[in-house]
Amino acid sequence: MNEIRLKDCDGMENFELQEIEKTNQKNMKLDHIEILTNELKATKDFYEKVLELPVTEYNSKSVNIKIGSSALTFVENFEKSNPIYHLAFNIPENKLNEVTEWCANRIELIKKEDAVLIAEFESWNANAVYFYDNNGNLLEFIARKDLPNSEAEAFSSKQILNISEIGIVKENPLDFGNRLIEEYGLNFFDKNQNSELFTAIGDDNGLLIIVKAGRNWYPTEIPAKRYRTKIGLTNKEQSNIIEITA
Repeated sequence: MNEIRLKDCDGMENFELQEIEKTNQKNMKLDHIEILTNELKATKDFYEKVLELPVTEYNSKSVNIKIGSSALTFVENFEKSNPIYHLAFNIPENKLNEVTEWCANRIELIKKEDAVLIAEFESWNANAVYFYDNNGNLLEFIARKDLPNSEAEAFSSKQILNISEIGIVKENPLDFGNRLIEEYGLNFFDKNQNSELFTAIGDDNGLLIIVKAGRNWYPTEIPAKRYRTKIGLTNKEQSNIIEITA
């Protein structure tokens, strides 16, 4: 499969970082994400049949999907909108090539110049590939080299480890990030150069990706808009729920 690699994307500037020690400690974890969908049944089918993830609950109003140690709930959208979200899923740090092959017969990965786009985030020490779900949500498989989670077995959906990023859209991401730090005791992501356009809160295990409204979701031409989102997270053993309104 042809591939094209892009470096230092999504607002991450190339700046020198001190060596980061690999650790099993999980400071922040995205336990549960709740977002909207206009296509409940099709969403269930995509995550269950295409991505081969277990559906733990399904009814006329919502569907709940187990994604490793996280849960993703889609709720029927009664608003006149077409919500688009961004989420990333951690995979083992040594499995990016295998996940690309695994996707080949299931989904179409985003390409650039007719080759699969592999984003290389040098300052984050991570690589990623992107694709869409049935709703048009921008999804990402990301391998973070500083997490000691390598696997010897062939890649399968069981190696989709957790939800590691959820996109949040605000007029001033840096101000909102500071509010989250003050109210919930969270931390800026120390590998990111935060700004009024792009701010990251958390760590390699779980990140709130806060972008300015209207900024395109990398690597697409889709402008970021705010839609209702409910985030259940654990940070330093403290559980919190953050609700984003439309």
